[in-house]
Amino acid sequence: MRIVGGKFRGRVITPPRNLRARPTTDFAKENLFNVLNNLVDIEGADVLDLFSGTGSISYEFVSRGAASVTSVEVNGVHHNFIKQTAAAFGMDNLYAVRANAFLYLKSVAKQFDIIFSDAPYDLEGSEEVIPLVLEQGLLREGGLLIFEHSKQKSFEGHPNLLQTRSYGSVQFSFFGAEPVHS
Repeated sequence: MRIVGGKFRGRVITPPRNLRARPTTDFAKENLFNVLNNLVDIEGADVLDLFSGTGSISYEFVSRGAASVTSVEVNGVHHNFIKQTAAAFGMDNLYAVRANAFLYLKSVAKQFDIIFSDAPYDLEGSEEVIPLVLEQGLLREGGLLIFEHSKQKSFEGHPNLLQTRSYGSVQFSFFGAEPVHS
């Protein structure tokens, strides 16, 4: 696993064997950030990374110039790995938070430019992140929620859905802060 773009491009991330995360593949990550570059300005953005796992997406946002990245992970081993990796890379604007992502969304008072959610595909109710983010008003105007999911889920017809992209078995659905008008 590596950082695919920005100032830390090429840096290798080697999670310990006891990490049970399913990191987003480098291929999917590279394509995701190609799409993001056309939709939103990452440089200077405040980013929230939910279900961070190894922190791979968080490091990518920091590498590409995000002003701050809040990385939320409930698993203590994963959380510590994210903190240690951020410190080793000198990423002082990456804030690792050990918390349940759903509870965090219900209590956070900050708004973000970009929110990324990569819940385990088999996590019951993972799609509840979408209404939580939108109803709590956690996206700034022009903000973007990216929800990573399997092909078994579809958000076609959701009023805030901007687009869905598919890369192998990985799907990214992009939602805007405001409903899309036809």
